[in-house]
Amino acid sequence: MAAAIKQPGWYRGALGALLGAAFGYFLVVGLRLLMGLDATQTEQTGYPQIVVPLITTPFGFLFGFGAFDYWFRWAAGKPTIPEDHSGHGATSWKDYFKFNTDHKVIGTQYVVTTMFFFLIGGTLALLMRLELAQPGTQIVAANTYNGLFSTHAVIMIFLFIIPVFAGLANYVLPLMIGAPDMAFPRLNALSFWLLPIAGIIFIASFLAPGGSFDAGWTGYAPLSTGAPLGQSFFNVGVQFAGASSIATALNFLVTIITMRAPGMNLWRMPLLVWANLSTSLLVVGATPFGAGAQFMVLFDRVLGMNFFQFLQGGDVLAYQHIFWFYSHPAVYIMMLPGFGIISEIISTHARKPVFGYRLMALALIGIVVLSYSVWAHHMFVAGMFSWLRVPIMFTTLLIAVPTGIKVFSWLGTLFYGKIHLYSTSMLFALAFIVTFTIGGISGVMLGMIPLDIHVSDTYFIVAHIHFVLFGGSVFTIFAGIYHWFPKMTGRMLDERIGSIGFWTAFAGFQLTFGSMFVAGLQGMPRRYVDYPEAFTLWNQVSTIGYLVTAGGVVIFLLLLAEASISRRKAEANPWGEGATTLEWTLSSPPPFHQFETLPKVN
Repeated sequence: MAAAIKQPGWYRGALGALLGAAFGYFLVVGLRLLMGLDATQTEQTGYPQIVVPLITTPFGFLFGFGAFDYWFRWAAGKPTIPEDHSGHGATSWKDYFKFNTDHKVIGTQYVVTTMFFFLIGGTLALLMRLELAQPGTQIVAANTYNGLFSTHAVIMIFLFIIPVFAGLANYVLPLMIGAPDMAFPRLNALSFWLLPIAGIIFIASFLAPGGSFDAGWTGYAPLSTGAPLGQSFFNVGVQFAGASSIATALNFLVTIITMRAPGMNLWRMPLLVWANLSTSLLVVGATPFGAGAQFMVLFDRVLGMNFFQFLQGGDVLAYQHIFWFYSHPAVYIMMLPGFGIISEIISTHARKPVFGYRLMALALIGIVVLSYSVWAHHMFVAGMFSWLRVPIMFTTLLIAVPTGIKVFSWLGTLFYGKIHLYSTSMLFALAFIVTFTIGGISGVMLGMIPLDIHVSDTYFIVAHIHFVLFGGSVFTIFAGIYHWFPKMTGRMLDERIGSIGFWTAFAGFQLTFGSMFVAGLQGMPRRYVDYPEAFTLWNQVSTIGYLVTAGGVVIFLLLLAEASISRRKAEANPWGEGATTLEWTLSSPPPFHQFETLPKVN
C-alpha cells in the first residue's frame, strides 16, 4: 500500500482527494473563527464549508493522480524524467483508467465516458416524460421536477454533446492531418479527467440540502442567486467542464495549425478539421463569458456580492446578456463538429468530393463571426432595450445564410452521387439533413419578434432546441461513431441491425418532438410539472415517442457492445473508394505509432 501511494494513480488520487477536502473544510472553518464567526454557515445560499471543498477536492485528486507531476518537476527546476512511454497507449483495459497521453486512448475515454452520462441524462428525461404522460403529479414533486429538467439539460450539453465531439476529434483528427499525436499530450489527458469531475459534481447536487440545482441549465439570476445549495454545485461544476473545453480547444488549434503533414495546406484539410478549427475558436472566445457569469453568481451566493441583486444595486439583465453571449455561440459549438462529420460521411458514401468545398469552409468561419451577434434573440421578452430587438432579429436571420450554404452543399454532393444506403452512418447523415433543416427553419421563425413573443417559454422552444441538438447533434454523433467505429476498434458493426436501430430512433424522435411543436403553438408552457387536460394527447404522443426513441438507442448501444466482441474484423478502409482521408490508409485499429514517417499530401 505504501508503495502504491508513492506512485501516481488511484490510491494516491484518493488520498489527495481526502487531503484536498480536509484542506478546503478547515481553511473555511479557520478563517471564520479568526473573523469571530460561527465555524460553519448553513444558509441555503452559503455553506462555504461545502462549496470550498467542492473546489479543493478535485484538485487534490488530480495532484495525487499524477496530472501535474511533469509540470511540477519542470516548475521546480528538477531534471525531466526520461519518457518511457509507460503512460502512452493501451495494452489492456486497465490503461483506459490511467492518466494516459495517447490521443487514441483519450478519444476512447471521452466517447465511453460521455455515453455513460448520455444514459444518465436520458434516464432523467424518461422520468420527466413519465411524469408528463398524464395531468397532475404522478412520480415527482414540483421541486424535484425542476431539478430533473435542469440536470438533464446540463448533463446532455456539458457532459455529452460538447465533449463527445472532442472525443471523436481526439481520435480521428491527428490521423486525418498526418500528425503523430496532439500538440500537448499531457494537457490533452488533463482535459479529459476534468470532465468526470464535473459530472460527479453535477450529479452530487441531488445529495445537497434542498436538492439539486433547479434554475434550469440557464441558471437565470436572481432565481439562481437565491436557490438552495445545489445551485452552487452547478456553478462549480461548470468551471471544470469549461476548463476541459478550453484546454481541448487550445490543443486542437495548435495541432491543426502547426502539425499538418507536408503538403496539407489549409485548402486541403478535410472539412472535419475545418469544423474543429472553427469550433475551437468559438470555445476559446466564448466559454470564458459563461464561466465568468457562473463565478459572479457564486460570489453573490457565497461572498455576499451584488452583481445580480437588484435591491442592492445589481443588474439582473446583465446576467442574461453575459450568459447568452456565451450560450448562443455554444449552440454552434454543439453543431459545427457535427457539420464536419456529416461532410465526411456524405462525401464517402456518395463517392464524390464535397460540393463547394471552399465555400463550405468559409461558411464555417462565417458562422463563427456571426454567432457573437445574435445572443439577444433569447431576450426578446426579457425587458431589454426595445431598440436592440430589430438589429438582433436581422443578425439572427443573417446567420441562416452560411448554414443554408452547408445544407445546399450537402445536397449538391448527393446529386448524381453513387450513394451507399447500406451504411447506417449514411442513414443518420441523411436524417440529420431533414431534422436539422426543420430545426433551423423553426429557428428562423423564432428570430421573428412577433412569433417569438407568442411562443416564448412554450413547448415550441423545447421542440426547436431538440430538433437542433438531438436531430442535429446527436444524430451526427451516432453517424460519426458508426463511421469511425471500424477504425477505432478494428471491428465491423452489423449494418442490418444498425438500420433497425436507426429507423426506430428516427420514428420515435419525430413523435417525441414533432408533437411538441403543436403543443407549443397551442400555448403549453414549458418547465411545468402539471398542465391542463387539453394538452394530454400531445404529451401522451410525446411520451410514447420517447419510449420508441429509447428503444432505438438501446439497439445502438447493444450493437456497439456486440461488435466489440465479434470476429467481424475491419479492413484498413472498409468504405471503399469514397474514403480518401489519411486515417483510411492506416490499419484498423491504427498502430501504436501511427505514422513511422510523415505522409506527404499531393
